[in-house]
Amino acid sequence: MLQSLRVKNLAVVENAVVEFNRGLNVITGETGAGKSVLVGALNLILGERADRDMIRSGEEQCGVEAVFQLADSTGVDAILDELGLDPCEDGRLIVRRLVSASGSGKNFINDSPATILVLKRVAELLVDMHGPYDHQSLLHQDYQLDILDAFGRLWKSRSTYEDAFRKMADLEAQRKALDGDDGQSARQIDMLAFQVKEIEDANLSAGEEEAVEKEHRISGNASRIMELTNGIRNALTEDETACFNSMAAVQRLLQDLADLVPESADWRKEAEAVSIQLQELSNTVGSYAQRIETDPARLQWLDDRLVLIHKLKRKYGASVDDILKHLETSRGMLQELLGRGQKLAQVDADLLLATQEARDRGTKLGKERRTAAESLARAITKELRALGFSNGSFDVNLAQAEAPRPDGLDVIEFGFAPNPGEAMRPLRTIASSGEISRVMLATKSVLASHDRIPVLVFDEIDANVGGEMGTAIGVKLGTVAGHHQVLCITHLPQVAVHGSTHFVVNKEVKSGRTFTTIRRVEGDDRVEELARMLGGRDLTSVTLKHAKELLAGVDRK
Repeated sequence: MLQSLRVKNLAVVENAVVEFNRGLNVITGETGAGKSVLVGALNLILGERADRDMIRSGEEQCGVEAVFQLADSTGVDAILDELGLDPCEDGRLIVRRLVSASGSGKNFINDSPATILVLKRVAELLVDMHGPYDHQSLLHQDYQLDILDAFGRLWKSRSTYEDAFRKMADLEAQRKALDGDDGQSARQIDMLAFQVKEIEDANLSAGEEEAVEKEHRISGNASRIMELTNGIRNALTEDETACFNSMAAVQRLLQDLADLVPESADWRKEAEAVSIQLQELSNTVGSYAQRIETDPARLQWLDDRLVLIHKLKRKYGASVDDILKHLETSRGMLQELLGRGQKLAQVDADLLLATQEARDRGTKLGKERRTAAESLARAITKELRALGFSNGSFDVNLAQAEAPRPDGLDVIEFGFAPNPGEAMRPLRTIASSGEISRVMLATKSVLASHDRIPVLVFDEIDANVGGEMGTAIGVKLGTVAGHHQVLCITHLPQVAVHGSTHFVVNKEVKSGRTFTTIRRVEGDDRVEELARMLGGRDLTSVTLKHAKELLAGVDRK
């Protein structure tokens, strides 16, 4: 239960502490007194968006603190433990939130800093808030399905189905990623396979282009090379006037010189070395000339090879090395795509099994829902008849979905016939918010023993209804309060009189400043508040008597 709510510098509330009790806590007050501030404070605790305009004029920050006393804190403690926060001590949970005028804020759970997301996760287990327009959620099919599953206690079966659906959805996403290109992969496989074959058939090797160009250059100029090498050999050693013969004459002259000038003997040795070099050079040139091929077929092969290399360079890279790199890259991509095809086949097989599993579990869940739907329709019809629809009827219709959905194989539609003789119509077609509010209350009454959320907050659920219906609503709120702590902001005395605890919100002006106070009323004070609600600010003996009669007529069992 919500034990207490402390509000400081929030809107017109300077400082207030409200100590709530079990059962039905009603909150009343004149229009504009500040009842909505309490709702705003609770919304902050629940992790709703904060606005600096909430801060009381002239103050630097506002703050709210809620103390919960939980009969079972297991769910909350699991979240806190997961996030490394201190658990509840003896079921006591303290949530605090500060909002600064600078726009910054601080949040605490059991005095440990917490994020807004954490506040929201914890709040989902603690408080169910129903504002003036929240009954519209009853018109949404996903919410209707949640109601049915809660009533039938089908969460385990639904969770089992959702696990199967998530597995199926994951496989569908994998398949889309693998085959979501409308044939692009097949075209890419064909292209890569062609490229790999073309390069592999060429049988290129690193450095080949330079070698082929060199051989081609030599073979293409073989005649000229033979002519030049023959001329070189003739000039070196073969002709009568060859350098070698001249060097022989030089050696003889140097020998004669050495006889006259002994120190010139070394010159002859140098000349002899030159002669040897001339002979070796001539031999080298001759050997090279002998290796020159003049085979036309070889030359044609070299021409074709260069043409092929240049063709591949235009397509795959600036050099043979680049072409070979492209080959390795293409091989890798081709293997990946071929492997993707194999993986796609496996995913298809897995998806077939997962889809069947989801359908099987969804079918089982659907059978359980249809059994629960009949009981839910009867139970809500009974509650609605106690809320003024004496001959009204309620229906829960389930149709088969075309494909598995995140919440099952069922499409739900709440039907309602508020008056006798009227056909059952979808609840979403009903225009009256007062009627929908009562359907929401009837639903909550039915779910009271099924819903594990300890605190329910109703903000003017009695809007757009009169006193007679207010009495019925008050009775139902009292019934719900037998299973939950209920906080109800109301403008109807017929509702307020059913509260086991009654709070009044007052607004007053002091020294030019507006102040809102919240106080618990009992005895004569409560009678006067009910009388004010019945007849206005001026109390009369008639309204006071009526208020006492209302209180006396309430069954406090």
